[in-house]
Amino acid sequence: MAETRTTFPHPVSVIETLWLILADGARLAAKVWLPESALQGAPVPVLLEYLPYRLRDGTRTRDQGLHMYVAGHGYACVRLDIRGTGDSDGIITDEYSVQEQLDGVEAIALLAVMPWCDGQVSMIGISWGGFNGLQIAARQPPALRSVITVGSTDDRYATDIHWIGGCLSKDNFDWSSTMFAGNDLPPDPQVVGDRWREMWQARLEANRPWILDWLQHQRRDAYWKQGSVCEDFSAVKVPVYAVSGWADNYSEAVPRLLAGLSGPRLGLVGPWAHSFPHDVTVEPAIGWLQEVVRWLDHWMKGVDTGMMDGPMYRVWMQDSLPPQTCYAARPGRWVAEDIWPSPRIQAQRLALGAGGVLGGSGQGEARICSPLWVGLGAGEVGRYGGDADWPGDQREDDGGSLVFTGAPLAERVEILGAARLHLRFSSDRPQALVAVRLNDVAPDGRVARVALGVLNLTHRDSHEHATALEPGRVYDAVVDLDDIAHAFPPGHRMAVSLSTTYFPIAWPSPELAMLTVHLGDSALELPVRPPRAEDAALPAFGPAEEAPQTPSIAHEVPQAPRRQVTRDLLSGRMQVDFPRWTYAKTMPDIGQTQSSVGICRHLVVDGDPTSAEMTTDYLVEMAFPGVTIRHHSRGRMSCTAMHFRIEMQLEAHEDGKLVFARHWDEEIARDMV
Repeated sequence: MAETRTTFPHPVSVIETLWLILADGARLAAKVWLPESALQGAPVPVLLEYLPYRLRDGTRTRDQGLHMYVAGHGYACVRLDIRGTGDSDGIITDEYSVQEQLDGVEAIALLAVMPWCDGQVSMIGISWGGFNGLQIAARQPPALRSVITVGSTDDRYATDIHWIGGCLSKDNFDWSSTMFAGNDLPPDPQVVGDRWREMWQARLEANRPWILDWLQHQRRDAYWKQGSVCEDFSAVKVPVYAVSGWADNYSEAVPRLLAGLSGPRLGLVGPWAHSFPHDVTVEPAIGWLQEVVRWLDHWMKGVDTGMMDGPMYRVWMQDSLPPQTCYAARPGRWVAEDIWPSPRIQAQRLALGAGGVLGGSGQGEARICSPLWVGLGAGEVGRYGGDADWPGDQREDDGGSLVFTGAPLAERVEILGAARLHLRFSSDRPQALVAVRLNDVAPDGRVARVALGVLNLTHRDSHEHATALEPGRVYDAVVDLDDIAHAFPPGHRMAVSLSTTYFPIAWPSPELAMLTVHLGDSALELPVRPPRAEDAALPAFGPAEEAPQTPSIAHEVPQAPRRQVTRDLLSGRMQVDFPRWTYAKTMPDIGQTQSSVGICRHLVVDGDPTSAEMTTDYLVEMAFPGVTIRHHSRGRMSCTAMHFRIEMQLEAHEDGKLVFARHWDEEIARDMV
């Protein structure tokens, strides 16, 4: 929990609404925190955060803790609503669009000439704001000086919520439904005036399930390459500070950015989930905002803060823990590498040997056709920090998997980086997937998942050019697992588990496939990190701090959905529920009450992969002074062997009266997924 700091070097003023008027006439809504001296003729650099999540009422209760803190240290902090969201004009049509990026470039130019700005702008953001910081940097706006990107990615196909190793991620339809529930919410009448209803109607008319577009691009084509800065790292000229957590879906983007970028750059990965490092659900938190100020002082004020004097890549080396579905903290220590990739990392090859021995010898074959219950308890992909988001004991999933286990370790072994499984295999079906888990086996038999990798085997050569498997033919594939820093203690054993299903993390192949694994030729490549004496001398982070948050009153949500797994042993029907965006709050300073209840449900019947389906249900209510609006949307994604089917229903109410309704029912062909 971050401590609240109330005194700062600079008194801060707040501009509740600032309009940035673009060349096409569209007005983007911004909120500004800035030193009072900047309004009195002493301009300062700007720090910009650019998001679609409604600055007025969506992120209001978290924005001030960050932005007032940084403003209090001599910067103008701007929180900007993307076109078509919050109080900004226009329509949002997709995530990370070219329009969004061009608007961001123009907004930077407008901010740079504000009388309170000294002509310099940096960007900061987590998740969406981390994405577009990198994307806008690649467009090289002249006033942009640096980017701080947290929980984001350089590759929209390989590392986001849409696809996982070329398999359909459980979060694809889930995230589409989440954005669908937010994209048609109205602006605040207190901010935009009488035209709020016209703007709301336009959003309702334009709102469309984005999954319909995303499923048209099941391979890594031009759609996903747009906005993926890995396509041309050289386009990013400004310094980049890339941050994530091992419990976040985006951690592997940090080492890729360090390896791909050529300009000044730093990487930081802690034990955190999808959060800023000062405001975490997985301890230890750090004095992250102090680090932000140090970075900005170095790159925008020329202050020698020592920010760039240390190692390039700093990570939390996690100690081994028994498996559990929720961690409030991860023990470990900070370690660092001077450069990344580090020449110190040693690749250790452990063959998948006969008799299920990892690191053993012998040839032969082993076969696996996993039941659909493998993966039910896998938790979240992104693990956003709530209860029951982590995988539990892996022994149940191991019952439906091929397992290779090493000998007890004589000494502690630490890994840093991405393990890889070199797999020689054949399949009895033209489409198949493989899920690979690197596990930590304790002496008492408990098994904790360390890292996961999933691969659609029709994508074995390329995510751009999928090719069907010829039954019985032998192929080679490489499965990349998550980047991780993990310490295996003496007496523990390493294990690798292979399964042909991992629902709901990955949508199942159209048929249950039998994989034949060629032993000896298949092997795990492990990134072993030798001890480094300099780690003990790394400077400690300060305590977690933030400015006072905007006041709000939280209310109880009756019958809030919860994370649970249900399995009917008679019918074979299995269900996994994930709660989504469930809260109720009043923001007294703007006279608004807001509530949301959401759930995502995954269903499948054992033995029938075409029975897989997902349903979503989102109810959002917003009570502005004098008017109450209600959004209710429900969705269902199902499949046959040949198609995906998307059904969505939307109803919008004003003061209890239905003002808009629409229904979608569309089929999209499966493309080797």
